[in-house]
Amino acid sequence: MKAILPALQSLHPLMIQDSLKLLVLSGESLQLSLCKMLLNLLPQTSILNLYGSTEVTGDCTYFDCKRLPVILDNEVLGSVPIGLPILNCDVVLVGEDAPHHGEIIVGGLCVAAGYFQYPYLIPLGDVDLPPPVASSNQRKEQLYFRTGDFARKLPGGDLIFLGRKDRTVKLNGQRIALEEIESSLRDHPDVVDAAVICHVVEDISSLAAHLVTEKWDKDDEPLRSSLRSWLKSKLPQIMIPTRLLFTRSLPLTSSGKVDYVSLANSTYYDKQIRSNIEEISKDHLMQVVIKAFSDALMVGKVSVDDDFFEMGGNSISAAYVTFKLGIHMKLLYTFPTPRRLQMALSSSSSSQGTDANVGVDLRKLEGGILRSMESRIDNLYRSKPRGRLSGSDSNRDICIPAKQLKIESEMYADSKKESRRYSSWNVTEMHTKCSFARCNKGTHGGQCAGNNLFNTVWSNKMPRDVKGFMQEMWKVNLSSCVDASPLVVSKGSDVYLFIGSHSHKFVCIEVKSGVVQWETKLEGRIECSAAILDDFSQVVVGCYQGYIYFLHLLDGSVSWSFKTDGEVKSQPVVDKCRHLVWCGSYDHNLYAIDYKSYCCIYKIPCGGSIFGSPVIDEVKERLFVASTSGHVTSLSIKAMPFTKLWKQDLGAPVFGSLSINCSNGNIICCLVDGTVIALSTCGSIMWKARTDGPIFAGPCTSRALPSQVLICSRDGSMYSLEMETGILLWKHGIGNPITSSPYVDENSQLMSDVTNLSERLICVCDSSGTIYVFIVDSNAIEGSKQNMTPMVQEFARFDLQGDIFSSPVMIGGRIFVGCRDDHVYCIKINVE
Repeated sequence: MKAILPALQSLHPLMIQDSLKLLVLSGESLQLSLCKMLLNLLPQTSILNLYGSTEVTGDCTYFDCKRLPVILDNEVLGSVPIGLPILNCDVVLVGEDAPHHGEIIVGGLCVAAGYFQYPYLIPLGDVDLPPPVASSNQRKEQLYFRTGDFARKLPGGDLIFLGRKDRTVKLNGQRIALEEIESSLRDHPDVVDAAVICHVVEDISSLAAHLVTEKWDKDDEPLRSSLRSWLKSKLPQIMIPTRLLFTRSLPLTSSGKVDYVSLANSTYYDKQIRSNIEEISKDHLMQVVIKAFSDALMVGKVSVDDDFFEMGGNSISAAYVTFKLGIHMKLLYTFPTPRRLQMALSSSSSSQGTDANVGVDLRKLEGGILRSMESRIDNLYRSKPRGRLSGSDSNRDICIPAKQLKIESEMYADSKKESRRYSSWNVTEMHTKCSFARCNKGTHGGQCAGNNLFNTVWSNKMPRDVKGFMQEMWKVNLSSCVDASPLVVSKGSDVYLFIGSHSHKFVCIEVKSGVVQWETKLEGRIECSAAILDDFSQVVVGCYQGYIYFLHLLDGSVSWSFKTDGEVKSQPVVDKCRHLVWCGSYDHNLYAIDYKSYCCIYKIPCGGSIFGSPVIDEVKERLFVASTSGHVTSLSIKAMPFTKLWKQDLGAPVFGSLSINCSNGNIICCLVDGTVIALSTCGSIMWKARTDGPIFAGPCTSRALPSQVLICSRDGSMYSLEMETGILLWKHGIGNPITSSPYVDENSQLMSDVTNLSERLICVCDSSGTIYVFIVDSNAIEGSKQNMTPMVQEFARFDLQGDIFSSPVMIGGRIFVGCRDDHVYCIKINVE
């Protein structure tokens, strides 16, 4: 089925759905990931998972895979159930733990009489049934076949296949199916294949997992930690292997099966197990923690008492550390040094109320930990004391309309100097309305435009064969770090920028002059970008106190607000067709807020915190949202009540926003482990690509580069992937980590003697504070596929005085971006 799947995905899905009525799978354990792909690809097809053997005429149980989502809501499974007995088949479990766990024995019309002309074999019917099974079955004379397979019975009666008898072991008095562990390991996105064995050294039994991974590294300790956390969420502690060993390949028998005998006799494992019988030692764990700190901070040496945040750590690098260690981010904020974190991770996890992944009593931390997270970041990065709101009204705000702040740099050069520059910024006289947000997303004329911004509101033409440079036009002080990305809104000839900061300030700036039109102080720190309603009357933005505010465009006064149960870092998405604002929260929920009736009409749990923005497919009327649990959820939003269509587990957290390929509806999502995945509207994985570092921002797609998706990675490189296939078109490194999204200037054209209109300017900001502008030739893609020659040239760069985590917006040669030096900037591109 795995070999056929790519061909099915490349064909016309509608034709397959109409013609294929029944799909029967048998012979091997059906993995959850494969079953989910098939259910998404073939929603109209009946998919059956059958179990049996030659001795019981092929099959004796069946499971209708359409029931899988319901079971997964209540059970943690390692594979798809094998289901219930087929008509005229008796299937029972025998053994010490029967009838809930045991060996499968089969009776009934399906059982064969014996092997032809092999009289010396034991008759198939010679099975002594335990009294409880025999007494419950009125047909005591019936012959039963002992399959040698073990299964577990679910509360609803369905059986879960656990493995063969010779692949079932006892450890500390508990029976363990090694195949169940292997199945869980294979579901991890970094694992290609797995084989688990039970090893006995010096009378000590332990489990060892031999793993084939996408990138082979026998000493990849962060991946080991991630895999242990993965297994702890799926299996009991007794089933977690003591050792995780990485290998290039698994030994195979002549029939193509895994050679477990060779693995068991491996001298390499003997050396490993004798050096460390127990779980990772405390010293070893300390080295794992230090390496995670070092990788996240990009420093060569970390001592055991170095404070992660005092060394420059922030929420982005903290997310990377906690993902690599497989722990909750709250722990790093509470125990910020390697020594304290190692002690927390080594503490006992046996008491009630502890997190099984970390062994720390989270009940004692829950009360004030979110406040300590916020105050720690503010204390490290703010330059001035943060004001606090007074009064008990949670919606109370401070509005300073038309506040004329001092402009901190020269606005424009004199007319003579300006006349020598080509970088003019011409706003059309049309009375049009449009907005521009990170990743080239925006709206135009009150209509949803997705990634497709309409033709020139600003026009900018520059000569091609000259070197560019950047000039600061203005900057506005927002009293603390500006991590949010700007929202630029045009109403006729008026252009405004909306942005917030850690100081709780949210401001409206007149773009041409840099003058603050109004300033509002909200309840919490602001890290998310704002959005604007379709009638351009109100701006929507969230804050760390869980509020989603609706602010009047003209003066910033609060029209109304909605309170979630967690921080709001997700940029709201305006759904004009249904008069809704969709926004995610740290509380794991996605909310649909009706901005006409001033109420929340729908919310859905998504399994993890939602940091990125959802995306809407207006053609099929579907919404897609990702969470830090690694799940992507699809909703049908044709009419109320909205319904969940599917949920895809990608195996690693998603922190950035999703993007959509307008030509085919595929959803592009970036995982924190460096993977980029394209999902079909049915949830099938269409292609998968890898970068060399973590990804914390969303992908960028633009009508100016219609066949490319641009990705920035913390490895210091920008990647261009072919939109339809995920093939790497080019890669360009800048050296420093990048944690924001790029932006394509759709309103600037580079003019040359040959009038090549295919070249575009792309803005990228690295975390250390440098703004880059690159030239990309979209017509040179075919050549880059063959020789991988980078089709990117640096055009200009500009250094700011603080780190940049804000994603830039670039329009007609103007760059707008926030900085951790407490300012939001307008930077102009010039050429001599």
